[in-house]
Amino acid sequence: PYVKVSLMCEGRRLKKRKTSTKRNTLNPVYNEAIVFDVLPENIEQISLLIAVMDYDRVGHNEVIGVCRVGNDADSLGREHWSEMLSYPRKPVAHWHPLVELFATNHFKTGNFYKA
Repeated sequence: PYVKVSLMCEGRRLKKRKTSTKRNTLNPVYNEAIVFDVLPENIEQISLLIAVMDYDRVGHNEVIGVCRVGNDADSLGREHWSEMLSYPRKPVAHWHPLVELFATNHFKTGNFYKA
């Protein structure tokens, strides 16, 4: 598996980053930092869409699950976002439950889905 992180603004993906792929494990540990530079005046409209992906050599990579971090996220995602804003440029780690792609009424935006 690997993780794709998309910087979202009002339903549009502005930038994306991904981690390395961890082979032969169902419990990957990435220990990688993903950094996006965002102007302070735009921070209220920004959220992060995090998708855990299953790498496939043949065919398409599949989405294992997604979560969102930002002002428009559920309670845990909103709390994590507030903590990240309180400590800019410092790593802030939290566990998030993944939801299925279509479990929360997602709308398609590019290769990702907006909650």
